[in-house]
Amino acid sequence: MIKTLTGFLLVLSLAGLYLYLQQTGAFAVLFNQQTLQHIVNDYGQWGPFLIIILMCIAIVMSPLPSAPIALVSGAAFGHIWGTVYILIGSLLGAVIAFSLARMLGYEAMQKRFGDSIKIKWLQSENQLMLVVGVSRLIPFISFDIVSYAAGLTSLGYIKFTVATLLGIIPASFLLAHFGNELVTSDLPNMVVTVLLLGGITAIPIIIGVLVNKYRRG
Repeated sequence: MIKTLTGFLLVLSLAGLYLYLQQTGAFAVLFNQQTLQHIVNDYGQWGPFLIIILMCIAIVMSPLPSAPIALVSGAAFGHIWGTVYILIGSLLGAVIAFSLARMLGYEAMQKRFGDSIKIKWLQSENQLMLVVGVSRLIPFISFDIVSYAAGLTSLGYIKFTVATLLGIIPASFLLAHFGNELVTSDLPNMVVTVLLLGGITAIPIIIGVLVNKYRRG
């Protein structure tokens, strides 16, 4: 009962924040990379905290874009630290989304379907962990939806966090790198970064081939 109440309060708080951002026009800033970068630069030493908070909010509130924030992080703080701030914000947002689904939906799903969910979808926590990790590498799969959906399964917090962290490192670094290259206007490096971002999509395919080969062998 306490978990459910806490979950509802969090949802109401997020809904209130969403309406506030919408009415004040703050959403437009998140879609404008140049404006957002000026704001982050104006915050000075508090800029990293702003990036982390914005990334976290963008993950929890699905309609908000996270890619412009990641690009600004790389442009403002460079490859390494830009990546670190993206990772922290994304991971916090993913854990919050996972927690909301776990508090509000997991028990209801268990009462309705029982253990048949686990048997029907996947057979172990390790397989769930693999699915979460691989899904983070596929750009067209919603980061937010995966976090919420994972909260409805039997996957534990630690394995979810590890799978998410390992899965988002490549894209986070490349987005930060691309954001930094946009500032320096280094066209050859930007082209390489775009190709690498596209190449990330091939990683899940390679993993799938290896898993199938392991099962057959």
